[in-house]
Amino acid sequence: MEKSVFLYLRLFIAVFATTAITGCAEKKQVETQVQQISVVEVVQKDVRLHREFVGEVFGEKDIPIRARVEGVLEGIHFQEGLNVKKGQLLYTIDPKPLEAKVNAQKSRVAEAETALAKAKSDLDRYKPLAQKNAVSKSDLDARQAQYDAAISSLEAARSNLESTRIELGYTKIYSPISGLIGRTNAKVGDFVGREPNPVILNTVSETNNVKVIFFLTEAEYLELYREMFETEDGSKTVSKDKLREPAKRNIYLILSDGRTYEHSGTIDFVDRGVDPSTGTLLVQANFPNPDLKLRPGLYAKVKAEMKEEKGALLIPQRCVMEMQGLFSVLFVNDSNKVETRRIITSAKLDDYYLVKEGLKVGEKIVIDGLQKVRPGMVISPKLVEFKSQSAKL
Repeated sequence: MEKSVFLYLRLFIAVFATTAITGCAEKKQVETQVQQISVVEVVQKDVRLHREFVGEVFGEKDIPIRARVEGVLEGIHFQEGLNVKKGQLLYTIDPKPLEAKVNAQKSRVAEAETALAKAKSDLDRYKPLAQKNAVSKSDLDARQAQYDAAISSLEAARSNLESTRIELGYTKIYSPISGLIGRTNAKVGDFVGREPNPVILNTVSETNNVKVIFFLTEAEYLELYREMFETEDGSKTVSKDKLREPAKRNIYLILSDGRTYEHSGTIDFVDRGVDPSTGTLLVQANFPNPDLKLRPGLYAKVKAEMKEEKGALLIPQRCVMEMQGLFSVLFVNDSNKVETRRIITSAKLDDYYLVKEGLKVGEKIVIDGLQKVRPGMVISPKLVEFKSQSAKL
């Protein structure tokens, strides 16, 4: 009997120990399943919204250098890619054909002068004879007509000579402005001045200031107009005079390396209407370029200031999941349980979203590990501060 009780007691102790060990293991496993996940808080700030457009850089002046006469290019008198001064000799075209024309026109001028001298001499002889009725009135009129025609012929010959001299002057091509000159389109020995040979030999650009041209679609223009100048009910926020002051709105350039250009610019021209062939509206902005960093032909994003948003709710874009145009985040409640929260965004700002509906300031959302976190999970939230990677203005 005592032996049986002893066996039962040993069995009870073994079962109890096994149960205790299993319970501890399960408890430990549950504890290990609670993962530490990085979260951020929804912040509230006053921000100024921006819009970005693709723009192209042009010089303050981009002057094409043209061959205004036909001929063989005889000389290039500048170094490509460097600055040239106004009035500096750039190209020379073989002047010999035009020099021959000038000499021919000089000969015609001399002939016209000789003809005029003879006509004047004949007229001077006939006038006193006509007064004595030694010659007829018609003879005198003929001599007068010859004299007037000789004067006209001399004037025409002199005009032709001047025109040929001007053409001869075009064989030397000078820079019309001071600026940066590009690569030449013709080499010494090329025949220039007639298609398909180069007519535009080069371009000189003044780049102390640059122009940046970008385009708005009709929809973008109407949206921008409403954002800048209208309230939600469609009423105007500014007067008509203010609508005509686009130059007072600062804009910025984001260069191809992602950095923001250090000098802000101003809009100085908006085309009068939308181009019907493209459906776009041309906008031109002016930027200072004291270091000559910007060159014609560069492409950059134009970042334009829009309206100011008071008390905007901001969350990092990387927190947001999008599916079929709907946005959601993984929200962490007071019990550290993860929930899916549908949100409505109003705009983007750098690498943030502005939240219109769905979140409140101070609420926590998951920022890292979105693929391994599921709704209903209990997590150990680790509050982190999001550092924007976008270039600051």
